[in-house]
Amino acid sequence: MSGTRPPAIHRVSTLDLVVEAWAWPFAEARRAAIDAHFAEKQRERPQLWNGRVLLGRKPVFSGDRFSAGYFETDFASFLAWRDWGFPDASVFNGFGMGALLCADGAFVLGEMGQHTANAGRIYFPSGTPDLDDIRDGAVDISGSVTREVEEETGLAPGEYQSEPHWHCVYTGPALAMIRILRVDMAGEVLRERIERNLASQHQPELSAIHLVRSARDLSSAMPRFVTAFIEAQLASKP
Repeated sequence: MSGTRPPAIHRVSTLDLVVEAWAWPFAEARRAAIDAHFAEKQRERPQLWNGRVLLGRKPVFSGDRFSAGYFETDFASFLAWRDWGFPDASVFNGFGMGALLCADGAFVLGEMGQHTANAGRIYFPSGTPDLDDIRDGAVDISGSVTREVEEETGLAPGEYQSEPHWHCVYTGPALAMIRILRVDMAGEVLRERIERNLASQHQPELSAIHLVRSARDLSSAMPRFVTAFIEAQLASKP
């Protein structure tokens, strides 16, 4: 994967993500190719929608603060940038993730359905920020995580305890801002509950639920920023 680097994990307590008016040169210069690429992807997965998303640039870690500028673009441009190996290294996909951690030490992850742009990939509830995540001119990653967790698992905010800090896993093209969400139930119980919720949906985003209790449960279908985070958490256990 072009442009990626070994994951670096920064633990921070403050996210300062200001939304800026900025035209992405990559999206403007390669518009025709981007549109053709998206049309091809839509033929494969008709449910894909070219909505508006927010990508980041100029990431800075300083003490317990992470700062970056965010700009608006279309999903087609983001998808082409991703599929073409991240040709513009000056931008990154910076998103929040809710790391559901059960009382018995099991992390709970979801497998993306075949109709999605990330079919077969396994990770924590998450989503690329969009315009609904803007609050007072900044990206509200905490709110994004709350929304994605509820949409993907059915868990409401009062059903888990959010840790105050973020584990920012940076690989270059991706920056996962992961917050641990502690759930007071066993992993198998939570998995069964989420599966019941998915079964009630017409077209759920997730196709399966996976539990991770040890390194043996990690999979090549999990992005490197996910496995790096879990490995660090497992290594910190007494």
